[in-house]
Amino acid sequence: MDATLDHTMVRVEDLEESLEWYQTHLDYEEKGRWEADTFTNVFLGPEDVHDEGALLELTYNHDGRSYTMGDAWGHIAVRVGDVHDAYYELMDEGVEDYRRPEDNPGYAFVKDPDGHEIEVVERDHGARWSLDHTMIRVEDADAALGWWTRKLEYEHTGRWEADTFANYFVKPEGAAREAMAVELTYNYDGRSYEMGDAWGHLAVRVEDLEEGWDRLVTREAEDYRDPESCGFNYAFTKDQDGHEVELVTA
Repeated sequence: MDATLDHTMVRVEDLEESLEWYQTHLDYEEKGRWEADTFTNVFLGPEDVHDEGALLELTYNHDGRSYTMGDAWGHIAVRVGDVHDAYYELMDEGVEDYRRPEDNPGYAFVKDPDGHEIEVVERDHGARWSLDHTMIRVEDADAALGWWTRKLEYEHTGRWEADTFANYFVKPEGAAREAMAVELTYNYDGRSYEMGDAWGHLAVRVEDLEEGWDRLVTREAEDYRDPESCGFNYAFTKDQDGHEVELVTA
């Protein structure tokens, strides 16, 4: 099943402030926009994003609502050649000092204006600031790995085991190195998570929307918002923990 990760959606409270932040600090450019009566979606990414690279979708609702972050979603991660240099470049631009590279060898963290966490990771591939992975927290690692490998035919591409948690990375089989991965974080203490509404969804790109949807339903994915209910433009399912996963076409 072709299901390249297409984008990660986050909700923002001030669209112009968020656009300025990402365009100034991550050198993102606007790749697309969808204006509706009640909301605006803007898609962002580096100028030279790879064909299989994922974009960031900012969703702004026109009713002035605010959002709760929750903890079921963790962060997006962006690629740089040198974490130390990139982090202090952001500091010089006035980005808030959050988690420094000196305390986290090989990575660091900042936050955007709405508090979404952004990991800065050192990579030797992909456009600078391009999306490397999106991290979500799961309550059952076996179930989560089973969902992504069975429902979407993803492959397990990496793992990091620590004393109190484990990280598992999954991507479509044969995906380019520049494609985004999903990081599944499992904490061993049996905690549960709140979804919140500041994070929206992960989106996967399929060749045929109805065919892709039928395969998911056959594999017992949740029938959440089927293609017909979405005007045959997209569809939504949920993983075992309730994270929304959108199906889109190229």
